[in-house]
Amino acid sequence: MKDLLTFLNDSPSQFHAVENIRQELEQAGYTRLSESHPWELKVGGKYYVTRNGSSLLAFRIPKADFAGFMISASHSDSPTFHIKENAQLKGPEAYARINTEGYGGMLCAPWLDRPLTVAGRVLVKVGDAIETRLVYVDRDLLLIPNVAIHMNREANSGLKYDQKTDTIPLMGMGQEEGTFRSIVAEAAGCAPGDILGTDLYLCLRQKGVTWGAGNEFVSAPRLDALQCAYGCFGGFMAAADSGSVPVYALLDNEEVGSRTKQGADGTFLSDLVGRICAAFGRDHATAVANSFMVSADNAHAVHPNHPELHDATHRPMMNGGVVIKFGVRYATDGAAQAVFTALCRQAGVPVQHFSNRSDLPGGGTLGLIANAHVSVNTVDIGLAQLSMHSCFETAGAQDTGHLIKAMTAFYSASFHEDNGRFTLS
Repeated sequence: MKDLLTFLNDSPSQFHAVENIRQELEQAGYTRLSESHPWELKVGGKYYVTRNGSSLLAFRIPKADFAGFMISASHSDSPTFHIKENAQLKGPEAYARINTEGYGGMLCAPWLDRPLTVAGRVLVKVGDAIETRLVYVDRDLLLIPNVAIHMNREANSGLKYDQKTDTIPLMGMGQEEGTFRSIVAEAAGCAPGDILGTDLYLCLRQKGVTWGAGNEFVSAPRLDALQCAYGCFGGFMAAADSGSVPVYALLDNEEVGSRTKQGADGTFLSDLVGRICAAFGRDHATAVANSFMVSADNAHAVHPNHPELHDATHRPMMNGGVVIKFGVRYATDGAAQAVFTALCRQAGVPVQHFSNRSDLPGGGTLGLIANAHVSVNTVDIGLAQLSMHSCFETAGAQDTGHLIKAMTAFYSASFHEDNGRFTLS
């Protein structure tokens, strides 16, 4: 499988991330299913299904009387800027700019004064059908310029960004109307008039790197949450069969609330569980009760310059192992913590803990949201990182390996619950 940096560099949008995972599955002999057709599932079969091109579920059938499901769930999207449909802005003067809106809760400042481009998908008319094509404009196309310190003397005293003005990217000078659409069409291999719809986003041109005195850090775009998506997938592919169905879930739109058909608040995962149970005559309620989910999304490492922002007794460090996350915005409870901690101990994977400082509530994860549709024991985990929701984030170079090792053990196990007694086999 590709290494982490290659995966990140090759996944400039959620659509590309899903396509890269899909190709890995195809090469490994997995069969593609369609939601719009009946499924014929067999013991020993390996399958995957996509929804909207931005979410994917993969699974294997170890035996017909499987106990339940061992599920990991991470997300394919990252905070960025969504490009509006009528994208090209004329002026002021001879400038040509691109109209955007914020997608997710990003740090705005790091996006300025960096070479940017566009990635995502376009929907193209081909005969009587509409075809999806991935797009990545492989050139330094855009830049969001800062205001000079001479014109904003308060820039270093704190700046509130207005997304309708301050974060609009510059494309060129004197370009005719339709130039941007023509550039996108060329990347998609079609005529501009054949494009019927778009899902396009800004992305950073800078590639990921390892750095530090001992090369102990990795910095790249989209570490949140593609580092976890990559680590969970590595464990899924490496695991031995158990008495449960392993399910790898990569879901979209977590950064904007998951309330879409392809998000954790949709029915994608619950539909899959229902169809698998129906195919083998398994009791749905029993299978769900004997299931476990790992919701994997990165965690905040202690900041080297601002350790005071962290809870006094919950201070995860990069390269310190998998982080279990606790709090009202997470799905983790004592039982889920105990089960996952026991599994990590058996696998020799170090475990850390994170909880938000009580007066600084953090963001949520898809774990709680997915639980409303598939109610299984769930632990929220992540890998410690800095600069979360920046366009260029930093994590520990060793921690991806920790997650792969933990998830290999997870997917090789089965979970059983009996009136408050929990076992892994």
